[in-house]
Amino acid sequence: METYLLDWANLLLRWLHVIVAIAWIGSSFYFVFLDSSLTPPEDEALRRDGATGELWAVHGGGFYHPVKYAVSPPQLPGHLHWFFWESYSTWLSGFALFLVSYLWSPKVYLIDPQVFDWSPAAAIATALAFLVVFWLAYDTICRTLGQTKNGDAKVGAAVAVLVAVAALLATSLFAGRAAFLLVGAMIATAMSANVFFWIIPGQRKVVAALKAGQPVDPIHGQRGKQRSVHNTYFTLPVLFAMLSNHYSFTYANPHNGWVLIAMMAAGAAIRQFFVLRHGFKLGRNPHPWKYALAGVVVLIGVIVWLKPAPAAPAASRPAVSAARVQAVVAQRCVMCHGEALQSKGVRLDSPAELQRHAQAVYQQAVVTKVMPINNATGITDEERALIGDWFRAGAPAD
Repeated sequence: METYLLDWANLLLRWLHVIVAIAWIGSSFYFVFLDSSLTPPEDEALRRDGATGELWAVHGGGFYHPVKYAVSPPQLPGHLHWFFWESYSTWLSGFALFLVSYLWSPKVYLIDPQVFDWSPAAAIATALAFLVVFWLAYDTICRTLGQTKNGDAKVGAAVAVLVAVAALLATSLFAGRAAFLLVGAMIATAMSANVFFWIIPGQRKVVAALKAGQPVDPIHGQRGKQRSVHNTYFTLPVLFAMLSNHYSFTYANPHNGWVLIAMMAAGAAIRQFFVLRHGFKLGRNPHPWKYALAGVVVLIGVIVWLKPAPAAPAASRPAVSAARVQAVVAQRCVMCHGEALQSKGVRLDSPAELQRHAQAVYQQAVVTKVMPINNATGITDEERALIGDWFRAGAPAD
């Protein structure tokens, strides 16, 4: 029953996490587009009021006319919409999902003895420390280098090095699948912390100053803008890390840390292309094709790097009996997919159940090699090949 309830919690939390993440990323992408697409206001009255940009757009049968005030509007409206619950809901649901999926069963999901053999308590504490330490280091970089000459470039370079070091460290301590997800969660934590500690507090200070009739310090808007821009460049690397758990050929590679770094770099470069392209259409930036090209070249390089070695011609093999496959499954799979623990609602402890789930077993154990998780039961390549031969022969029952 515990496993069944955990599966439901995993499903519902994942569903919620995707919904709120779409809302957060969508609003982030929209405002980056909006900032890059604004033109100087044509209305003299808007310019006198301090407006710095406007955009006319058509969508859903209506026309929209957003106007930006870089420091403060002439007066506050009766209703002011705040964008922060999208961020907080994404982090809270993501952390709850991480708790249910990984921290609840560290021996299964976090720890791979072939990578680093340590206690569950130490693995959990270190995983949580990644979230906190990365934020503190990143925030320190932003506060110390962000206001210096060429600060944005310095911060970008320092954060890139920090992410790379964290990726290599995570993949040397945790199971590959968990390491990729942990690096994504680490960066996503910094993104949400940017909103919580900098963007929203700065906006609240601006609103408080306006209500009190005091002059508004532009530094709050500048800091908020800096962290918001960082968040948009973090987005594609985080999304790759979150999706990678479906593709074991990335995280199961012996050099998985470098694979993660390369894929994140490609994502950041492609995001840069889209950010600059908004300004290019208005004649503000040169064509950003080089960033798209750099991202694509890195992706192609990783694809070539990870390609499997050519398979040797298969020798003629005798038919595999269901009994032999059942013996392998009983040793390697039934501890999680038997009568006592029916993980994901799948049982493999009888010939009939094994045959019913033959395709799923073939996909998970032979094609993707995702199962057993972190190969906790030590299934061999020969045993995987045995299952493959049995499935390709039609998964016969003895």
